[in-house]
Amino acid sequence: MTSSNIPENGPENGADSGRILETLRLVKDESGASNVLSFASLEGVAVHDGHAHISLSTSRADVEKLEPLRPRAEAAIAQLPGIDKATIILTAHRAPGQPPIGGGHRPFRLDAPANNPGTPEARPGGKLLPQVRAIIAVASGKGGVGKSTTAVNVAAGLARLGLRTGMLDADIYGPSLPRMLGQHAKPFVENGKLIPIEAWGMHAMSIGFLVDERQAMIWRGPMVMGAIGQFLGDVAWPDLDVLVIDMPPGTGDAQLTIAQKLSLRGAIIVSTPQDIALLDARRGLAMFEKMHVPVLGIVENMSYFCCPNCDHRTELFGHGGARQEAEAAGVPFLGEIPLLANIRASGDAGAPVILSEPESEAARAYTAVARAVADSLRLGPAA
Repeated sequence: MTSSNIPENGPENGADSGRILETLRLVKDESGASNVLSFASLEGVAVHDGHAHISLSTSRADVEKLEPLRPRAEAAIAQLPGIDKATIILTAHRAPGQPPIGGGHRPFRLDAPANNPGTPEARPGGKLLPQVRAIIAVASGKGGVGKSTTAVNVAAGLARLGLRTGMLDADIYGPSLPRMLGQHAKPFVENGKLIPIEAWGMHAMSIGFLVDERQAMIWRGPMVMGAIGQFLGDVAWPDLDVLVIDMPPGTGDAQLTIAQKLSLRGAIIVSTPQDIALLDARRGLAMFEKMHVPVLGIVENMSYFCCPNCDHRTELFGHGGARQEAEAAGVPFLGEIPLLANIRASGDAGAPVILSEPESEAARAYTAVARAVADSLRLGPAA
């Protein structure tokens, strides 16, 4: 087992990775011959307010060997200075000990020419990504409704259900996926293709992996369309059960480009309960209808707030508007997501709340949405 290719989720978490790595080596099985790292490799670390979120990459065959060691490892990590609690998440997308795909190859540069633009493999009808069983879009008619947070947690929920999951951040002007996944590594190019970043059991790509997060993307429309086309045709997406696309807000060229280049299996509309947000959600519904993309359902985000001290429920933005809109449009209502501080904190910490706090109210809400999406797509776990 080697561990030289550990991703560092920011400079502060690089030191945490080293301490956690040494602790995992000390947690051994009953025979004393094997430790946690005999069956897994450290994939990611995010520490927020003393809570360490650790992702271990393993094989399905070794999951049973790791389960008895997981609580002991969490307890040991929680004893480290500066850490009060630890949560270990197991993913099974890469064989233990195998270095990240593309390691050692030259990094991709934004100013490098695209590789064979317009000539990727296509499914019947000229659509891209034939190796992906289902491609879904998460969209909103306007910004600020929590679309990206919903997309990340639903994607992580699908991966947690056993589906081989990818995530594409198509919001070129406001990429948030690197921060929300806690990943800042630069993608590599292998055989002329960008290699997706692996995080929390998913394969991910975003313009944010290629530019500094403080850099403003002052691009005209054709450049944005070119970047989206490159992410679709020049990324080495593996065989996936589902690819979740975090769409940019609104109903413009980017959405049309994605719908034209891909065979979308469906779209999820995210809205908050108030009337002004629902007006924009209707535009999103109308856009997908015109593009002949089925709407899998509507999610009501920030549906209600529960006081952490007294559990009093307050409907800050009204309540039930998205459900009524879904009924009026004749599409499924996928669920209500509460307005909770741990959703925001987990996103800032780079560990989706559905994984970092799987028993929380927020995680249960996202899990219900992920299950409804998987059921509607008739996707079972990967073989």
